[in-house]
Amino acid sequence: MKIQAIVAHPRPDSFCHALFERAVSTLRLAGHDLVIHDLYAEGFDPVLKADEAYTVGNTIEVALSKSKDPIVNLHREEIAVADGLLIAHPNWWGKPPAILAGWLDRVLVPGVAYRLHSAEGEPDGLLSIKAALILNTSDTPSEREAKVLGDPLHLIWENCVLPYCGAKSVHRQMFGAVAASDLTERQSWLAEVETVSSSTFPSDT
Repeated sequence: MKIQAIVAHPRPDSFCHALFERAVSTLRLAGHDLVIHDLYAEGFDPVLKADEAYTVGNTIEVALSKSKDPIVNLHREEIAVADGLLIAHPNWWGKPPAILAGWLDRVLVPGVAYRLHSAEGEPDGLLSIKAALILNTSDTPSEREAKVLGDPLHLIWENCVLPYCGAKSVHRQMFGAVAASDLTERQSWLAEVETVSSSTFPSDT
């Protein structure tokens, strides 16, 4: 599979990066073709520009897919031909970091990721993503995340963004609480990432 791989964490020595790197190495060993972006290391500009806002009022979206920013155009071209998506990011206030939220705003745009026939209608997802894997790190215990906070990252990735854009299958794995974990637990999580990466992106797909 051709997999777009995105990591969004400001510290390269973070456990989030370790999970991402283990997933990447697992998928490469399985023969997948990965296009990798570290948004912080590359200095991705997350701010949506006025001429990139393609919806005007309640009218049908204008089918534009080109930005004046060549980096944004590159990301759009890559995601348009990907059949797999790997994203790793921390859970900050129940949402992705701002740099990744801006990536969504600027890359998954009308004409690239989806098409609207009307303001009220269902979208046509344009991406050819067969499988997506979202890896999250958190310092909130999973029980509290689900029962008290309502698992907002589930709502973002699995209910909203990726199905809207046409992803056929979405799996999200949360690892934590990272701050309270020891070396043995982290090693078990890294092994778990190998397993989930292989099952999400089978080498014969």
